[in-house]
Amino acid sequence: MTKPGPTDELVFLPLGGSGEIGMNLNAYGYGPPEARKWIIVDIGVTFGGQDQPGVDVILPDPAFLVDHREDILAIVLTHAHEDHIGAIGHLWPRFRVPIYATPFTAYLVREKLREKGLDAKAKVTVVPLEGRVQLGPFDVQYITLTHSIPEPNGLAIRTPLGAIWHTGDWKIDPAPQIGASTDEASVRALGEDGVLAMVCDSTNVFVEGQTGSEADVRVALAEVIAAQTGKVAVTAFASNVARVESAIKAAQQAGRSVCLVGRSMHRIVGAAKSVGLLADAPAFLSEDEAGHLAPEHVLYLCTGSQGEPNAALARIASGTHRHVHLGEGDSVIFSSRVIPGNETPIHALYNQLDSLGVQVITDKAGPIHVSGHPAREELREMYRWARPRIAVPVHGERRHILEHAKLALEMQVPEAVTPRNGDMIRLAPGPAKVIDEVPAGRLYVDGGMVIDSDDEALRDRKRLGAEGQLIVTMAIGSKKHSIVSGPDVRVRGLSAADDDDLQTALEEMARVAEVAFNKLSAADRSDAEVAEEAVVKAVRRAAERTWGKRPLVEAVILEV
Repeated sequence: MTKPGPTDELVFLPLGGSGEIGMNLNAYGYGPPEARKWIIVDIGVTFGGQDQPGVDVILPDPAFLVDHREDILAIVLTHAHEDHIGAIGHLWPRFRVPIYATPFTAYLVREKLREKGLDAKAKVTVVPLEGRVQLGPFDVQYITLTHSIPEPNGLAIRTPLGAIWHTGDWKIDPAPQIGASTDEASVRALGEDGVLAMVCDSTNVFVEGQTGSEADVRVALAEVIAAQTGKVAVTAFASNVARVESAIKAAQQAGRSVCLVGRSMHRIVGAAKSVGLLADAPAFLSEDEAGHLAPEHVLYLCTGSQGEPNAALARIASGTHRHVHLGEGDSVIFSSRVIPGNETPIHALYNQLDSLGVQVITDKAGPIHVSGHPAREELREMYRWARPRIAVPVHGERRHILEHAKLALEMQVPEAVTPRNGDMIRLAPGPAKVIDEVPAGRLYVDGGMVIDSDDEALRDRKRLGAEGQLIVTMAIGSKKHSIVSGPDVRVRGLSAADDDDLQTALEEMARVAEVAFNKLSAADRSDAEVAEEAVVKAVRRAAERTWGKRPLVEAVILEV
């Protein structure tokens, strides 16, 4: 490896995933400040909530890196979870650089690119497990870890100024059921050679002990399924192929055939089979075939464990699924956890299932779920293996990152930094510190478009939902510019005690609009923009007096 130049620096820049769980986008830069070369590690999404109406997917804003795209060497992906690869189809056109991933991840990435019509343009290089690639000054080695998806990798990123151990998402599972166990030897060897910085998952830093093994879940899931007598639906994260296999094996042991329900479940199973996983799984039933089996002989493997409104389980619970119907005597097993923020839709789903007479079984009934992220003892073990000089906690809310830094210092790590999205941290030479702050915002996927988080349409949509809308129309003569028709007032999202009260309120809005227009000078009445603004202001003030709200008000004045 070449020697570093006199002004070379090694920097770390998170643009997503530091201060939140999800939406990971990390970058490493090497070289003099005016001529750094960059690699991007992961490029994920998070999902919209009730405060972003109409927005399903949220992306990290990569504006800073886009400005330096000529110096970006590659996008390197650690694993295939949506919060690590979900933005690739949306954001790759802004970079147009090679993509590196192991086989399972590469399969799903190509599918995302194909959906956007980019599969012929984007170059995806498949890296074998434990493979290694040279990207300019970055020597990147993939090291096998365990997580809740096939092929989770940490990245040993060697540079002339030192090695970084970027863990991605991980846990220490001695029996992951699918794939190899954690490559402890490679991590220890990396530690022996010297790790400058460990950039590490913080998700479960407040959880004492260890997270548990998929082997324990396989046993517990088989016991729970065997105890059921009616139809059984199991819902889990589709990406957890080990969990999917456990459900399939439990079904076989209980004399049940398996039916996959939900697009993501079919997609992930297809990806798994493409790399040789689930090779021994029996043929799956179609939804129509499953509907003709006796209840005790069928198991539905469903998406929708987080209460997603369009997922398979939500449609089953609401009775709107075309083929799958559950009722008295049937069971739904949630082999998953409640992700913070999803409590409301999940509990609504529980209630819908309860109203159908369906038994809801969660991990309170036994160890039918374990996390894919390291608890405190596993974090301690990783620090013992890697022995970094600098701890860089990521993948967590602010409280997670601060607690993780505290734990690292307790493990005698000499330095710990606590990054926020947009912090450019110099890792070498010298002490680690923030040397710059760059823009780090969010982009929203609104239908098929990617828009800024402060887009006017989103502001209007929120206001419409909270405050309602009034539309005032009138026609004026082209010569005297006096009203010849209207004002006509229409309302959306504002109510009254009864129809008569609402009509009275609308008549008052029309009166206010007419008065406001007639108060204008002849010149202002002839200027549609000026006249409409005057009407809007007057009607908005009147609406606030009447309803106690400030609705969106639109005025349309037509000259005839």
